[in-house]
Amino acid sequence: MPDAADFAGPDVGYDVPARPGMREADIETPCLVLDLDALERNILKMGDYARQHAIRHRAHGKMHKSVDVAKLQIELGGAVGVCCQKVSEAEVFVRGGVGDVLVSNEVRGFAKIDRLARLPRFGAKISVCVDDLDTVSELSEAAARHGTTLGCLVEIDCGAGRCGVATVDAALAIAQAIAAAPHLVFEGIQAYQGRLQHLATHAERAAQFAVALDLTRATVDVLTRNGLTVATISGGGTGSFELETQSGLYTELQCGSYAFMDADYGRVRDADGRRLDEQAWENALFILTAIMSHPTADRAICDAGLKVQSVDSGLPVVFGRDDVRYVNCSDEHGVIDDSHGRLKVGDRLRLVPGHCDPTCNIHDWYVGVRNGIVECLWPVSARGKCY
Repeated sequence: MPDAADFAGPDVGYDVPARPGMREADIETPCLVLDLDALERNILKMGDYARQHAIRHRAHGKMHKSVDVAKLQIELGGAVGVCCQKVSEAEVFVRGGVGDVLVSNEVRGFAKIDRLARLPRFGAKISVCVDDLDTVSELSEAAARHGTTLGCLVEIDCGAGRCGVATVDAALAIAQAIAAAPHLVFEGIQAYQGRLQHLATHAERAAQFAVALDLTRATVDVLTRNGLTVATISGGGTGSFELETQSGLYTELQCGSYAFMDADYGRVRDADGRRLDEQAWENALFILTAIMSHPTADRAICDAGLKVQSVDSGLPVVFGRDDVRYVNCSDEHGVIDDSHGRLKVGDRLRLVPGHCDPTCNIHDWYVGVRNGIVECLWPVSARGKCY
């Protein structure tokens, strides 16, 4: 067991959950643990898929918010770069050495646009989504101020009901304005359908995607007929990327959760009715938690409550066990149904979070584990970056 001397020194204190070389049994709980072997297999599998189908993969950094994971996706998986949702996230990835970043979201307001336009000065290629004509002039003016160039994708609302233009005519007007604006380059369209990612059956997802594809294809056709080159059609997520690929239209996938997986994606079924976390992707992200109390014969209490996870997509699932269940939580506590009386104080459980993205955002560190030993400690580099 480590003692206080193991954590002494000016750089490492009790605020980190682990150090390389420690056993998993000695990691401080609750914390995020990455199964490095599973993570690497997921990344390699997506990389192989993209290469075999001659489609680019741009890993979604909003999921993990980690420069280290992004670099692994690029170096091991062949990702062309990352996408993210906020300028502050983009700043972290660029300063961490990621050379190609798409802000797959709209950026509004002078300060945010100014910061975005400054980023290419760090040597990175920067692109952003646009769904409003006014933004075009604001982006152009900011890029001119800094002597930079920004790529722009027109975002279409292909069913998610969030950002994006609703008509082909609106997409054409914005694309033409981008193409004519100094310091901007029209790159293509953003056509991501967020809602269909978590539809349980393949048939449901395919039906929703067909609607999205019709609008996307119509938009590409009109832009092309008007002399615009639509080099990039970007979208696709962990629940739908095969549909985008099979369409023959999309050129780029934006999958993110495939690398970690979570309980909500685990409920999604493929075309053969198999769970994604059983056939397609492995669980690589876990909340490591410890039993801190066992007040009744059938109820154990762990130290992973609301402050270490997001439950917007449901409660976490206890990994690798069907004899105990996580059934409730409060700020600091999780309630475990232990009706068989299998747990005791001090036992460790790996929890698969319901939703990986917001869960990762509230942690400082990933503890990378291989064969039961801590191999690395990676900061959640862009955690809390919300502006």
